[in-house]
Amino acid sequence: MADKHIAVANVLIDIEAAMRELQLWESSPPSAEALASTQPFAIDTLSFTEWLQFIFLPRLQQLVEQRGSLPVNCQIAPMAQEYFRPMAISGEALIIELQRIDTLLSQ
Repeated sequence: MADKHIAVANVLIDIEAAMRELQLWESSPPSAEALASTQPFAIDTLSFTEWLQFIFLPRLQQLVEQRGSLPVNCQIAPMAQEYFRPMAISGEALIIELQRIDTLLSQ
């Protein structure tokens, strides 16, 4: 499944690029306490985009680098749609990339 790992790595790059383009990429990480949340999406301590940048992307990148077992069911795009719904900016570019990772990991 090395090809799947490569495909995931490429989508991770595209997710980061979309976040940077939307100016959602943070230059400094949240506190260690915020990152230690045990709630889904760290909803009690992080924004959705912080969770993406500092928890989701690094974990997937680590799995890719180690050729580890990738998640078999991923539904991140619906969470992104809910996150962006009340916002003034459109997160469509990021949502599209997250749909790609959802599809890839759920195959």
